Amino acid sequence: MRTIDLRSDTVTQPTPEMRRAMAEAEVGDDVFGEDPTVNRLEEMAARRLGKEAAVFVVSGTMANLVSGLTHCQRGDEMIVGSESHIFHNEVGGMSALGGIHVRTVANSSTGLTAPDEVEAAIRLPGIQQPRTALICLENTHNRCGGAVLDSEDIGVIAEVARRHDVALHIDGARIFNAAVALGVTPAELAHPADTISFCLSKGLSCPVGSLICGSREFIERARKNRKLVGGGMRQAGIIAAAGIVALETMVDRLAEDHANAKRLALGLARLRGLHLEPDTVQTNIVIFDVMNRPAREFMDAMKSRGVLASFVSGRKVRMVTHYGIGPADVDEALNMLEAVIRGLGDVNR
Repeated sequence: MRTIDLRSDTVTQPTPEMRRAMAEAEVGDDVFGEDPTVNRLEEMAARRLGKEAAVFVVSGTMANLVSGLTHCQRGDEMIVGSESHIFHNEVGGMSALGGIHVRTVANSSTGLTAPDEVEAAIRLPGIQQPRTALICLENTHNRCGGAVLDSEDIGVIAEVARRHDVALHIDGARIFNAAVALGVTPAELAHPADTISFCLSKGLSCPVGSLICGSREFIERARKNRKLVGGGMRQAGIIAAAGIVALETMVDRLAEDHANAKRLALGLARLRGLHLEPDTVQTNIVIFDVMNRPAREFMDAMKSRGVLASFVSGRKVRMVTHYGIGPADVDEALNMLEAVIRGLGDVNR
């Protein structure tokens, strides 16, 4: 039985060009700063995001952790969205490893955090309270259906941060999806923030890797914190080479994933027993509600038919389009889901 894997864009396979580049990469010891391929990738990333410098890390979780460690001291507080990846999916690393207190502000369904609520969450100086050192945004927003923040959305939070001398970090795991969806450069979206991280291993289809971009001074301190958490790599040019190919060849094609996600959303909306608003789908993530049964039960039935998705919560299911999934795959997945619904008897409920 054929399987259509819509769990995440992390399941992407490297392209043939990436595999060739990895096999032929010129390498050196990155801890000593001597890997020319890593150095080139970091320079490319900083330039694309409009920052002075960048550092290559192994994952988006490490990118956010290292950024938090570099912005904050032990006992400081950081403000994140209530639905953020940092809060839900990064094993509490900020507090466990950094001694950083995490405070949440509600995310809207479109991934926004209200500026007045963010401002109200910032601590006043005092010996009984932690210092607010950092505000984090997420773009695109994973648990809010791949929602996009534009430069105005980011700018109003940046202004709040500046008024209170607080740093702003963007978890930009899918920032290139946001830029493609908005028709702007990623540098425009990164500009209001002090730092931004992004993943190579999601829609850009690399096997591993993320980057943190910021000022030269910040990145030098972040490089030490990368080493602190075990992220110092040696001949890492072998994996960095795929990142160079990704930045050169895989960004514009993200629009195909967005079109396929819209096709998927429109099809899901026509199926009885499921609910979503297709107009809210902006990028490559589709989240829908199962009306008549728990999401995990529905997902088990989907899996038996050859469609893989991921669990969000309760009755919510997530599907993600990516490199390797085309329109024909979307249509086949929809046919399989229609069969699942018939088999479960949900069409009559």
